[in-house]
Amino acid sequence: MVPLRIRLVDIVQVAAGALFDLTGRVLIAQRIPGKHLAGRWEFPGGKIATGESATQALMRELQEELGVVVHDPLCFKTLRHQYSDRCIELTLFIVERFEGVPQGLDGQALKWVRLEVLHKADILEADRPFIKSLQQRAALAI
Repeated sequence: MVPLRIRLVDIVQVAAGALFDLTGRVLIAQRIPGKHLAGRWEFPGGKIATGESATQALMRELQEELGVVVHDPLCFKTLRHQYSDRCIELTLFIVERFEGVPQGLDGQALKWVRLEVLHKADILEADRPFIKSLQQRAALAI
C-alpha cells in the first residue's frame, strides 16, 4: 500500500484596491513579467505581511506600487479563489479618495476602465467575482 501524500496549501492573503477616478472609472494594473500570471490584469495591491491588517497592507502596497496615499478605504468584500498552485484570499477595498497620480512604479501598465466594460479585460480569476458586485454598487449609487 502506497501512503497518500497530502499537500497542504497555504492561503495567500492579499489586499487590493478598486481605485475610482472622478468619472467612475476603476484602475487596473497588469502583472509584470516574472510574476505569477504575468500579463493578466488585476486590481492593484499585494500580500498582507505578518502582523499587518488588510487596511495597512492596502495603504502600504498602493504607496509602493502606485505612489498614491489612500484616504478612508472602504472594506468591500473578501473572497477566496483556488488556483492550481495556490489559494488566494483577496480583500477588496473601495478607494475613492487618494492623493497623487497613480503610476506603475514597479513597471506595470495601468489603465482606467469603465465598470460596464471591465469584464472584457483579461482580469485574474480571483478578481473576476468582484466585477458584478462593483457594478451593482455603482447602480445603487445612481
